[in-house]
Amino acid sequence: MRIVVRIFVVLSLGLSTAGPASADAQMAAIASVMAPVHQFFDGFNQGDEKRALAACAPFVSIVDEVPPHAWHGASACSNWARDYAADGARKNVTDGVVTLGTLRTISVDGSTAYVIVSARYVYKVRGKPASEPHATFTAALTKTGAGWRIAAWTWTAR
Repeated sequence: MRIVVRIFVVLSLGLSTAGPASADAQMAAIASVMAPVHQFFDGFNQGDEKRALAACAPFVSIVDEVPPHAWHGASACSNWARDYAADGARKNVTDGVVTLGTLRTISVDGSTAYVIVSARYVYKVRGKPASEPHATFTAALTKTGAGWRIAAWTWTAR
């Protein structure tokens, strides 16, 4: 219950641009903005790269702990996926799964949005369990003709 109240307070400050909105409308706005974030990680977790990359906007900027650490442009998401796979192969990392946690911030301003969500990344290194239990996923989204898409994202391990 505490999380819902916290999200409602954030929404009251961040989403109400035309006066007070109902809680249902605010929750629908959250779901709409978060849909591509969930799509990206659902695709990632299931090994469905096509599904994950479809959540990306036509032009994306990414900052991540995987070398080369920054990607920009029309192929940024696919280049990140390639580099993530190559880094994993070099380090013997397998079975990566991301679980999204608490939505910390959501702000919507017309056709742009900003979200911060806690996350946990579990994986194996040479077959042994490892994790980043206190990660943060931060994203900027843009509303396109096809709906919300991730325009930029960062992953922070701690």
